[in-house]
Amino acid sequence: MDKPCTLLVHFDKGSAAMANEIKADLEGSDVAAKVEAMKRAVMLLLNGETLPTLFITVVRYVLPSEDHTIQKLLLLYLEIIDKRDAAGRVLPEMILICQNLRNNLQHPNEYIRGVTLRFLCRLSEPEVLEPLVPSILENLEHRHHFIRRHALSAISAIYRLPHGDQLIPDAPELVERALASEQDASARRNAFLMLCLCGQERAVAYLFSNAERVTEWPDLLQMAAVDLIRKVCRSPNRADKGRYIKIIISLLSSPSTAVVYECAGALVSLSSAPTAVRAAANTYCQLLSSQSDNNVRLILLDRLNELRTAHRDVMVDVVMDVLRALSSPNLDVKRKVLDLVLDLLTPRNVEEVVLYLKKEVVKTQSGELEKGGEYRQMLVQAIHACAVEYPEVAGSVVHLLMDFLGDTNVAAAVDVVLFVREIIETNPKLRVSMIQRLSDTFYQIRASRVCSIALWILGEYSLSLSEVESAITTIKQCLGDLPLFTLSEEGETTDSSKPTQPMVNSVTVSSRRPVVLADGTYATQSAATEAISTLPVTAGSLASTLNLRSLILSGDFFLAAVVACTLTKLVLRLEEVQPSKAEANKACTGALLVMTSILQLGLSSYLPQLIDNDSYDRIVLCVRLLCNTGDDVRKIWLQSCRQSFAKMLAEKQFRETEEMKAKSQISHAQPDDLIDFYHLKSRRVRETCLLVVAFALCKLQHLSLSNACSQASPQAFNHSVLK
Repeated sequence: MDKPCTLLVHFDKGSAAMANEIKADLEGSDVAAKVEAMKRAVMLLLNGETLPTLFITVVRYVLPSEDHTIQKLLLLYLEIIDKRDAAGRVLPEMILICQNLRNNLQHPNEYIRGVTLRFLCRLSEPEVLEPLVPSILENLEHRHHFIRRHALSAISAIYRLPHGDQLIPDAPELVERALASEQDASARRNAFLMLCLCGQERAVAYLFSNAERVTEWPDLLQMAAVDLIRKVCRSPNRADKGRYIKIIISLLSSPSTAVVYECAGALVSLSSAPTAVRAAANTYCQLLSSQSDNNVRLILLDRLNELRTAHRDVMVDVVMDVLRALSSPNLDVKRKVLDLVLDLLTPRNVEEVVLYLKKEVVKTQSGELEKGGEYRQMLVQAIHACAVEYPEVAGSVVHLLMDFLGDTNVAAAVDVVLFVREIIETNPKLRVSMIQRLSDTFYQIRASRVCSIALWILGEYSLSLSEVESAITTIKQCLGDLPLFTLSEEGETTDSSKPTQPMVNSVTVSSRRPVVLADGTYATQSAATEAISTLPVTAGSLASTLNLRSLILSGDFFLAAVVACTLTKLVLRLEEVQPSKAEANKACTGALLVMTSILQLGLSSYLPQLIDNDSYDRIVLCVRLLCNTGDDVRKIWLQSCRQSFAKMLAEKQFRETEEMKAKSQISHAQPDDLIDFYHLKSRRVRETCLLVVAFALCKLQHLSLSNACSQASPQAFNHSVLK
């Protein structure tokens, strides 16, 4: 269909026989059959059928009907039929329906009058509308608001036609008088909208005359007032801008959240003064905390992000209010909140933000959150970004985050260990405490990738004698007793039907378990010793309770190569800091024993897969290096890796800085945008606008206080309002 359509209902294509059936049913006296026939006729017309001979039948047999359903279907039929010929002239038979429409407009039933007035809103033929105008105007004074409401809509629609001002020349005056005496909210809104569209000066005059009572208006009328203010302020002549701002700020106290939201947006578009922007930001934050719909929250966060782009200095003050939206269970909302907050960090608020994020991390330990692991990962990434931008706050969060190295969410644990690796390089003052904490919590790690990065950290940043010895001890305890693989006593071919009693080895491990307190700080709960029992591995049992041992026995030989490299670095470091040559040789022998045990396990036929060539070559290289170490090789192993990592961090920071510069250079205005020369305005006008905003905000606070006082003392409230 190539013509405008206000209604669309699917219906199968009709036929000539169906058209005859419809005509026969309409000519009959059965009301139910007439209703069904009208429905079929409407659906056929909506799907492209013409039914040219049906109109006269409808006029003769349907127009006189008093049934309300038939009358409603009749109006739908009249709405969708072609009312003009090929030349664009109104069909002569259309005049036949005028008397029926006039009768409906004077019908004693309010519903018939209302639906007829609503039908006239969709009619655009002046020849049909002209004889109906007196009846339409009479309905403005009807006792029922349903009829008055639709009468105002009909007048507005007729007046906005190409020659509508000739049909009802005094429509704005009539509507203005009706608006002054109207009490129904919807009718007042329709009248006000008509004035906004057809008599803007009258609408503005009505708004200003009721400026003190605008907060008492119904929310529908308040929304229309906000739309009018936006429309007027887009015009070149904005002499009364201060009065509009005053009205907008008074509407910020409206109980309707929709009105408050629209007022905040209008306030930002009207004024760029810090007080106005701050009021809008506070309004968005209040809505953000009070609304439970996630879509609404996402929209509010988008508005706050727009304010951040244009008024970052003002938005910095509301960063803690934005953070309260993290109480939402939706991860998309949480992610947007964190992204917005990270863009509002300053040296003044970073400590407060990090403290709040720490408390959120502690909440994720309770297990009550549905997606606590993903949320914890987002928090870790946010804290990481805070610590990278402001290194002075790293010390307050790094130890708390290290408690999550053994998190069941591998992605969150990887983020934590990457954060630890970066902080330990960029904050040398934290190195000693972080190495100690990593050694204490290493046994909790269960993910292979996290273990690999943690081992690299221990190998690179364990510098003192005690740190090196503690790191070596930690690795050996997590590997358990050697060798990793032993044959059963009965040889390679063991009868599986004969049960064998496995020998149990007991490994004593010092236990320091961190305890997170309610305020986000931590305490260390120490135990003297903890016995960990491990089973010697046989062909039928390759399980172990120790993290490194379990991962290596499962075939993770890349991790085994990392263990070999870490032990090599630690032994080389020990040779530099250990005064006793015998102790250094003892440590070297122990490391070689670990490496040969790994090679023995990797070459055995009892594992699902053999050791890969890369890992094998890497471990063999470590064995040869410990047996014969040169100064050049020692320098490469002990210095070059850390230097490369520092260079990588510097390049990363440089790349991020360049991206920020490129982002800041993006143009936010087009060459053909209008320029508002604010500083070229008269000083009096600028001061007036600022004073109006400040005065309105003060009055808003005063009214809020008065509303609170009114609950305890109505007399005090009345006195405050009268003042």
